[in-house]
Amino acid sequence: MSARACFAIAALLIAVPMSAQAQMPASPEGTPAQRAALERLAFMDGEWRGQATIQGPGGATVLTQTERVGPLLGGSIRVVEGRGYAADGSTQFNAMAIISWDARAERYGFRSYAQGFSGDYPFEVTEDGFKWETPAGPNARIHYVAVIRDGTWHEVGTYVADGQPPRPFIEMRLTRVGDSGWPASGAVAPQPDR
Repeated sequence: MSARACFAIAALLIAVPMSAQAQMPASPEGTPAQRAALERLAFMDGEWRGQATIQGPGGATVLTQTERVGPLLGGSIRVVEGRGYAADGSTQFNAMAIISWDARAERYGFRSYAQGFSGDYPFEVTEDGFKWETPAGPNARIHYVAVIRDGTWHEVGTYVADGQPPRPFIEMRLTRVGDSGWPASGAVAPQPDR
């Protein structure tokens, strides 16, 4: 390999990390815009408990529903975990979501994991809560609207399919039961050198 080729490769190896660093935020805790956007969702933080009623072909199923919500990465994202329990205490539903802010697109990101499925879905903060939706088969979706006010979280998921009237699919009524250090409290502190 010629000296000129070696120089070109070395210059490229140096330039790539420098350009990548220039695009990275100055803080490991995200940008001020991300933190400000996610602060709008601080009303969700804490532990919640109540009831979820799911309408299915065989009738209604009622679960004890819990949600826990908290900031991570210095408040630049919010993490949500939901669990639904049957009367015998067995877990019938478990989901997790990560809410973020995309400053370039000027919109929230909502990544959800539930029952073996995952995806990125439209999410919008409203005056008193939020709304989002997920696909539910060909030409169908479930549209969720949550109102969180005075320690109460009320969320309704409506099944919407082309050519059919919208029909309620799930309804959650939760009460805030307290603060939570989750998920940030699980961080492992570095050990001092000995």
